[in-house]
Amino acid sequence: MKTLIENLDFVLTVDRDDTVLRDAAMVVQDGRIIDLGPSAEISKRHSRDGFDLVKNGALKGVCPGFIDSHVHLSETLSRAVFPDNLNTRAWVFHWAKPFYAHISAEDEYWGALLGITEMLRCGTTCFLDMGSQYDPGITVRAMEQTGIRGITGRHAADNPPEIAPRGWSEEMMKHHFFPSAKAALKTLEQCVETYHGGLDGRVRCWVNIEGKEPCTLDLHVGARALAERLGVGTTYHLATSIEEARVCQGKHGAWPITRIEQAGGLGRNLVIAHGAAVNDEEVGTLARHDTKVAFCPSSSFKLGKGATAIGKYPELVEAGVTVGLGTDGVSAAGNMNMMRQMFMAAGMFKDARLKPDVFTVRQALRAATIEGAKALMWDDEIGSLEVGKKADFVIFDLDHVEWTPFHDPMQALVFSASTSSIEETWVDGMPLYANGKVANVDEPRIRRKARELAAAAVMRAGLHRTDVPTSTTLYDSGN
Repeated sequence: MKTLIENLDFVLTVDRDDTVLRDAAMVVQDGRIIDLGPSAEISKRHSRDGFDLVKNGALKGVCPGFIDSHVHLSETLSRAVFPDNLNTRAWVFHWAKPFYAHISAEDEYWGALLGITEMLRCGTTCFLDMGSQYDPGITVRAMEQTGIRGITGRHAADNPPEIAPRGWSEEMMKHHFFPSAKAALKTLEQCVETYHGGLDGRVRCWVNIEGKEPCTLDLHVGARALAERLGVGTTYHLATSIEEARVCQGKHGAWPITRIEQAGGLGRNLVIAHGAAVNDEEVGTLARHDTKVAFCPSSSFKLGKGATAIGKYPELVEAGVTVGLGTDGVSAAGNMNMMRQMFMAAGMFKDARLKPDVFTVRQALRAATIEGAKALMWDDEIGSLEVGKKADFVIFDLDHVEWTPFHDPMQALVFSASTSSIEETWVDGMPLYANGKVANVDEPRIRRKARELAAAAVMRAGLHRTDVPTSTTLYDSGN
């Protein structure tokens, strides 16, 4: 299949120079971009008779597909269940864990389908999923149906609390907490061997673990080492809040990043999810080890992680650290909308620091695309629109009030536009969202099933009750 999209008002390439093409054309064949440039030049290089499809791009704009650097597809059925007066640790231990304990593999599958349809409607073409509570194959099945690109894995931990809180079922404790780091890593290695490279390369599987207090230091360090041996990456939660940093300091004498670094656990194939509690010295530490960070603005806002108060994200970017944007789970963030993350990232630090030149729209767009691709170790194929790369992109309808009028397309994209002006989302040279529908799936059925399953899971977990704790002392001492 050879496709020409011509007369595009603009193409934001997000290449090394952030080139913006006007009156542009793009040629797509066999899932890749084979030519890109001004329409007049493209028409000279290609005969119109050679195309299977010619699309008129007048009043259309294109940017690379968005890359979600941190998401929990297994949480999709928990939207708007957990209250907004929780800090990160209470959120995880007294709300998220009971939810995990009472969702089934079927719940995960329908949740993954629902989450992916939201992603495609929002222009996301690739994601880094923290992983299934059961088996990565659940997410892979959803990816197969929808055609999206992504990385998944299996959630793992090895340091259970001495006394399990209310809502932590015995079954969840068995499948979530492994008896040792060695046992966890053996299973994670099997997952990589089974699923990595599946669906013609659209699926990658990593050595993912939960991170933080539920994981021993051996598992943190071992996950990255195993991932390096297997030629893949790993991601886990770390330095997610000031509360976590204080607990880590009290128990281990160092903040989370420093503790992992002292144990030799940092490296270029590690993506730290959140990284809100990072001090000045640790900015340099992350840069030296080429360790990546997935920044989730919506999650920080809802859970009070402190992105604007203590976050060092502008300093990380300035130091050369790869910082991608993520949405986190829908219960933590409320959405899987990467455009919303861009908007917040491009404005929150300007306002907090009274400096309008901090974290510009250029940096926000890069964080949502090419920097996310670098974090996922996939930037050789995705993250920017360049000849030879995969044809993963978003088409915007510029005949829309959000785009009327505009001069600078990058400014308009980040500060003016929303997902309502997304016309199409393409992955591997195929339109997966077009004409107001996600291809290959029955969206109304998915939504009906999700509502049914979510309501039952909330009741089983007891999260509808008014006495669920909103604070915690779990892991404050002991293990």
